[in-house]
Amino acid sequence: MSTVITLIFIIINVYEVILLLRVMLSWFRVDPYANPFVRILYNLTEPILEPIREILPQSGMIDFSPLVVFVLLMALQQVLSALI
Repeated sequence: MSTVITLIFIIINVYEVILLLRVMLSWFRVDPYANPFVRILYNLTEPILEPIREILPQSGMIDFSPLVVFVLLMALQQVLSALI
């Protein structure tokens, strides 16, 4: 059981890095269709971010959906830590 939870922790940490790269790329004008690396980042993060964007109220030009995902991932890690 501990090995499975450790693997889940690793997957969560890798996804957090991917999400952080996506957030950092949003500061620059990068065409996701022209750059394959950016396209991969968008394909990995958009299925999680899009539903959260639909739930959150509009806040101008600031997208808070990555912040919500980070908080949810931290909460999941806390729950998993309690199971160990």
